[in-house]
Amino acid sequence: MKMKDKTKRKLIVALWCIVFIPIGIGVLFIAGVGLFAEIPSFEELENPKTYLATELISEDGEVIATYHIENRSHISYGELSPYIVSAAVATEDVRFYQHCGIDFRSLGRVAVKSILLGDTGSGGGGSTITQQLAKTLFPREEATGKFPGSAAFRLVVNKFKEWITAVKLERNYTKDEIMAMYMNAIFFGSNSYGIKAAANTFFNKEPIDLNIQESATLVGAVNKPTRYNPALNYDKSIERRNHVLSQMGKYGFVTDSEADSLMALPIVLDYHQTDHNTSPAPYFRDMLRKYMSASVPDRDNYYFEEDYIADMDLWENDPLYGWLNKNMKPDGTKYNLDKDGLTIYTTIDSRMQRYAEEAVTQHLSQELQPAFFKDLKDNPHRPFAKEVPYNVRKTVMEQARRWSDRYRNMKQAGASDKEIEASFDEKIPMRIFSWNDNGYIDTVMTPNDSIRYYKSILRASLVAIEPYTGHVKAYIGGPEYRYFKYDNARQGKRQVGSTIKPFLYTLAMQEGYYPCDKVLNVPQTFVVGDTTWTPKSEDRAEYIGKNVTLKWGLTRSSNNISAYLMRQFGPTAMVEMCRKLGITSYLAPYPSLCLGPADITLLEMVSAYNTYPSRGVYIYPQFVTRIEDSEGNVLGTFSPRKREAISEATAYLMVNLMEGVVNEGSGTRLRWRYGLEGPIAGKTGTTNDHSDGWFIGYTPGLTAGIWVGAEDRQVHFESMALGQGANTSLPIWGLFMQKVMADGTLGISPDDKFIAPPGVHFDTRCDGSDDDTGSEVSDDTASYFDM
Repeated sequence: MKMKDKTKRKLIVALWCIVFIPIGIGVLFIAGVGLFAEIPSFEELENPKTYLATELISEDGEVIATYHIENRSHISYGELSPYIVSAAVATEDVRFYQHCGIDFRSLGRVAVKSILLGDTGSGGGGSTITQQLAKTLFPREEATGKFPGSAAFRLVVNKFKEWITAVKLERNYTKDEIMAMYMNAIFFGSNSYGIKAAANTFFNKEPIDLNIQESATLVGAVNKPTRYNPALNYDKSIERRNHVLSQMGKYGFVTDSEADSLMALPIVLDYHQTDHNTSPAPYFRDMLRKYMSASVPDRDNYYFEEDYIADMDLWENDPLYGWLNKNMKPDGTKYNLDKDGLTIYTTIDSRMQRYAEEAVTQHLSQELQPAFFKDLKDNPHRPFAKEVPYNVRKTVMEQARRWSDRYRNMKQAGASDKEIEASFDEKIPMRIFSWNDNGYIDTVMTPNDSIRYYKSILRASLVAIEPYTGHVKAYIGGPEYRYFKYDNARQGKRQVGSTIKPFLYTLAMQEGYYPCDKVLNVPQTFVVGDTTWTPKSEDRAEYIGKNVTLKWGLTRSSNNISAYLMRQFGPTAMVEMCRKLGITSYLAPYPSLCLGPADITLLEMVSAYNTYPSRGVYIYPQFVTRIEDSEGNVLGTFSPRKREAISEATAYLMVNLMEGVVNEGSGTRLRWRYGLEGPIAGKTGTTNDHSDGWFIGYTPGLTAGIWVGAEDRQVHFESMALGQGANTSLPIWGLFMQKVMADGTLGISPDDKFIAPPGVHFDTRCDGSDDDTGSEVSDDTASYFDM
């Protein structure tokens, strides 16, 4: 009897030790984890902290750029391809729709195979899709520790937290919502966070358009995003994809014959990795970030008063300028472009942006850069022009070295100036920009030679603006963003040359002159202080001393005629006219202003020219129409800002004047070489020593301008024939407009017309050609306005 009692007590103790005490410890452990560990709250589950990319949307609905830490955009379940869902369930969690966040059957399988049998190579893991989502949204604490067993203990705690979080997710969301959250959260490789970024990156598709094999490829990459990346490891990726297809066949998502057929297919990629160097509009993206991030202007940060006044005007009157510092989130914090998943609807047209990029690339790579290298071939001081003295070349190179990362890093490391200087003459392997198919060359050269090489690469910028709205349709700040980050469209200021002359002629038209009015073509001399200045004219000798029309003067870009008009009105009046037309940069009020020595941005110049097809109304360039938060709530809308700059009649007279440049002057190659038809007006510009080439032109439906030059003004073509704006910039305009006019969806056609205001009439015999220099205008056609 005693023996039986003793045995009974032993059994009870054993039962407690084996069953009840472990269960109790487990319950207490789970309760402790739930009470004291940092389990996400229900509020945190409702708003998980994932970094969402801000998307820039073009006017035609394309994503043209993003701001992001993680390239991630959220989509709903309805935007998922059913194949991507089936592939995920078949591969990652076949009982996804049956369990409550934890799959105990799967855990038992893992325990038996992996723990008891030591088989870690088959059967897969035990984490459900919901657990994987919990782990992604709320990452585990690192399982490390000083003491033996502490890392294992932390791993167990993390696993319990993951289970609790998964159960909470299941209670708060439907299965479809969890699947969508999972697809939005996971990393697919190639900087693609979430299924939308992955579908765009690997297949250039939206998630709903993915087919079965594409879905299987992406789901297969989730396990090891680098190892199974189809762009990096094709063989491993196709093997993994076929495993996913096999799972889909095994669980009835496709038939076995379908799976076998799909496995035989190759992976067909349309790979476009999205990073900060490869978006369709990288210069626009960077410019817009700076524009929206601007702070209240501080006068101490500006060299020119005019630049401070311009930025203060933007701060006070443009709601987009400094938007991130003017608008706060409901919790009082600032919006973050890299994290908050805003949607910014821009004025950029993705088709025009693409045409602009193609035009810049085509002209620079195929014509201009090869011609410049040929021009430099016999130059002992290349890339600097032959006339640049040694001390100037030396200063430019020293400055470039001091601005380099090499100099800063070596200086910070304590290297002497002598050591740093010597390092710039040591040959090292490097990758440099090239216009070849790869976009680069792997070579060996000294850093000094690398500096000289990059200084020999011609830069270009392009801005296109829509009349009447001011919408910026295309924006390019340089030749290749990966290697040339500087924005020559809004940030860089260069001498504008003869492109400033239409502003002087605008003043003349506003003050009562007409295109066919005649003036004597003779040099003009100005007294400036104690000296005199006589602009040099390139007019042919036979035209000197003859009466010529103003239209002839602008068509031939005659310095004599510009100087004549400057004498009539003075530099102060010209500065005032430039201000009316939207030029905000510093302008020295001297007679030489009529020839364009002023440094002005391309964006300012194109916006000013846009006043002419806009019938005399200056329209501030507009970049954005609407901003929404990640939930689609509208945070701001933006409308064009306009003011009358000149009369409608003056604007139309200027259109007629500048049409002469295209039909009879330096812009004629738009007609005979590029075959452009319909009304086109514009002006070329070339600065001293051919350092800067310009062309700004407009049709009734679009205004576009191009600047071309090197980084330094001491680097330029030796001849006027190669360095003039008609050869460097105008061809880009021609190529761009060829593409724009050929695209019938853009609404820009050779059939468009400049609309004359009522009462304006022109003498048709005054066309700016050589033959009209001495023609007389009859009394009945000399009047331009019916009063």
